[in-house]
Amino acid sequence: MGVFCVSSWPDAIAHIDADAFFVECERATNPLLRGKAVVVGKERGIATALSYEAKALGIKRGMRIVDIKKQFPGVVVLNSDYEKYSMFSVRIFDILRRFSPVVEEYSIDEAFVDLKGLRAFYKKSYRELAVLIQKSIKEELGISVSLGVAPTKVLAKIASKLKKPGGIVVIKAKEIQNYLNIPVGSVWGIGPNTEALLAKFNIYTAIEFAKTDIAFLSRILSKPYIQIHRELRGEKVFNVDPSYKSSYKPISKATSFKPIADKNMLFAKIAKNVEDAAFKARRYALAPSRIAVFLKTDNFATENIKLKLRTPTNITSHLLEYARIGFERIYKEERSYRQTGVVLLNLTTKKRYDLFEDFTYLKKSALLYGIIDYVNTKFGRHSISIASTLPALEPKKQKLSVPFIGHVK
Repeated sequence: MGVFCVSSWPDAIAHIDADAFFVECERATNPLLRGKAVVVGKERGIATALSYEAKALGIKRGMRIVDIKKQFPGVVVLNSDYEKYSMFSVRIFDILRRFSPVVEEYSIDEAFVDLKGLRAFYKKSYRELAVLIQKSIKEELGISVSLGVAPTKVLAKIASKLKKPGGIVVIKAKEIQNYLNIPVGSVWGIGPNTEALLAKFNIYTAIEFAKTDIAFLSRILSKPYIQIHRELRGEKVFNVDPSYKSSYKPISKATSFKPIADKNMLFAKIAKNVEDAAFKARRYALAPSRIAVFLKTDNFATENIKLKLRTPTNITSHLLEYARIGFERIYKEERSYRQTGVVLLNLTTKKRYDLFEDFTYLKKSALLYGIIDYVNTKFGRHSISIASTLPALEPKKQKLSVPFIGHVK
């Protein structure tokens, strides 16, 4: 068989894929879970994430938690903690950006990294770079990842899945054909319907698809599949996109619970909503210029208010000041409430400052919250929380929390 490309490395792209990511995050904050069969998704009643030990037992995603407990009594079943997973995700991307400025956040636990030209800079082969990236993530976060390195994104995604968990596969352009003896339906971007169509023309594997005449494929498939065909042959079509995956839609956080009337408890829940929303805004380097606060009564009526910020900010303590004003205006002592929530609106990446702002204070606040985000990522959600949220936290989490006052002057 002839080679697809002349050069071994016309381009170099790494795909990083975390192994059982949600479970790995739980293990990073609770090492006693290592080696055990773990299932995440208790709060939803179905398995949403599985450890490899759980998969080995025959447990599948989507299985009912009640059935898992009956059939596999030794399995550890946990609630999902999406804020924790988001924090670990941020740290993974931060580590990747230390190696290359061109990083695409493909999903919460996947990324593409453009490595072209970095061999000379680091004086390492692409495989050695992959090993170093994998080692850095493992040592700093306790998270296992698999890596694939190849001339294109499609090939890199194939490579990262060939030796899971904790594997590294490097596909040189001259060796592409050795890695394509896989079902065509397992290629990134080719779904069941396209797989069924190709089967009608006796195309069942990725190598058969890659070797099929492009003129014939153009008659039966649309442009995206022709691009995948070219990528499988080692021709880069899809660039690594380093822009943040955010459409600047409003960021909302809400909490539902049994109806309560206690004012302090209700505001504590609002404060937690603000804390979670602000963390997400900081993750994407976004700042709202408006904030909405809402309360849902025990008879499902909604009270809400929108407030304009003096200047866009993603600092939790700043947003909390406005949230308290809004809360005071819509809270009624004679009512019970079953849900709290906040929405950050009019998000922007541009920093605008008021002429009378204390810039030293702003700088200190940004530094402080950067440290808080790092600690919470490293040691688990609620390791540090604002004091206002404490009444709303579970007793165990209260013991772990280190409250602080929002002012840092």
